Amino acid sequence: MAVEGSLLVFGVKGLGEITSGTDLAALIAGQTTLIEGDVVVVTQKIVSKAEGRTVRIVSSDPDAKRALAESEAVRVLRRRGDLVVTETRHGFVCANSGVDLSNVADGWAVLLPEDPDRSARRLRDGLRARTGLEVAVIISDTFGRAWRRGVTDVAIGCAGIRAVVDLRGTTDALGRELVATEICVVDEIASAADLVMGKARGVPVAVVRGVDVAYLGQGAVTEEVVRPYGEDLFR
Repeated sequence: MAVEGSLLVFGVKGLGEITSGTDLAALIAGQTTLIEGDVVVVTQKIVSKAEGRTVRIVSSDPDAKRALAESEAVRVLRRRGDLVVTETRHGFVCANSGVDLSNVADGWAVLLPEDPDRSARRLRDGLRARTGLEVAVIISDTFGRAWRRGVTDVAIGCAGIRAVVDLRGTTDALGRELVATEICVVDEIASAADLVMGKARGVPVAVVRGVDVAYLGQGAVTEEVVRPYGEDLFR
């Protein structure tokens, strides 16, 4: 149990290899004990595998990967060598349209889910059916960030948790009104979960316990997090 004012973050081990048709809700519920209000963070890769979002590719051919990335994009924003930065149909701006060849059998690539928010809702509903609990689900993926080195995990889909918490109109610790503060809670939780999942540990699911109950509720990454064109200063 998380101490009040703190978070408990732990990985879910022993899930084994995920293949097309794997019931993730049954698998997760069978490998860990959840409690009301938990946030279950699941990597995009196992969601995509379970949904059959894998394709054949010649792994050693950079042109094949680039062509696949472009086929998954609605726009190519930048190119540098073998790297393309694209906008996906979900509205995500990321490297290679999220096409991933790591932690997958040679000759295969994993694509982003068709609708990550819908995938999160399905998993949340499945966990509710198996446990009787109201839990939230975040689907995470690794993104780079403009002007900063290194990568971090962010949310690409969510259910049962507000994606962005709007603090505008409230006051800070000194009583001053906040006029611009909106917190992307799901990105913060996804990043925290990655600290226990890692990139090479074979732990694709984590539970974050102790999240403020005020953050729980309806949410969607595509509707709340993806910035509309009219608000975007860079595209």
